[in-house]
Amino acid sequence: MDGGEVEEGRGGRITEETGRVLPGKLKILADPQEMGGELERELRKRGVEVEAVRLEVGDFVVSDRVVVERKSTRDFLRSILDGRLMDQAKRMREKFEKPVLVVEGREDPEELGKLHPHAVQGAILHLVMELGIPVLRTADSSQTASLLWLLARREREEGRRPPPLRRKRGDLPLPLQQRFVVEGLPGVSSVLAERLLQHFGSVEAVMRASEEELMRVKGIGRVKARRIRELLTLRYAAGTPPTSEGSP
Repeated sequence: MDGGEVEEGRGGRITEETGRVLPGKLKILADPQEMGGELERELRKRGVEVEAVRLEVGDFVVSDRVVVERKSTRDFLRSILDGRLMDQAKRMREKFEKPVLVVEGREDPEELGKLHPHAVQGAILHLVMELGIPVLRTADSSQTASLLWLLARREREEGRRPPPLRRKRGDLPLPLQQRFVVEGLPGVSSVLAERLLQHFGSVEAVMRASEEELMRVKGIGRVKARRIRELLTLRYAAGTPPTSEGSP
């Protein structure tokens, strides 16, 4: 069994290392600028539920105490040069108990040449020693996804609360709002919503598509297409109690 998991228990997975139960899916909040790319796909491949939320600080919220700022090597070096790095780090420290900085990718000789030889080491020392922010290096988005997954799993094992999943759709870029609308259809994941929008070109076109047209999209068979059309065409039954947000 992978990752130290020994069995499925009620409400989650039981890990070999701790014997503790991990209830449900691991969940991470991501700033919209981190959505739609390779990192989001890698996280979802690992079974992580990713929610787009406009964040005040950082790029990912892993738990009620852990926030992660992700920087490419080039942006990391540039942020030292223009002073953004320390400002971002201080704001993360003010908002979260355990901020983490992830620097992704190979070193950039061109950008490195613009800095004093001791500038990078000095910045890292200040982050670690003065602000208590670890600086972790990853080679690519796949390694970053693995790191975020491990952080989320560790926080769950420690009994920390997962970040609250909430969708402030009005604050999101229009393409993400469109995807969220399509994700509301029966059996439609974020990946399938993206395929539908790519295929039909707009939310309206998706909603007007026939069963046969829907079935031309990879991942949609006869049953799923019928369920989608049923939802879109069935007359609304007034008096049905609404499901309140946040209810179990």
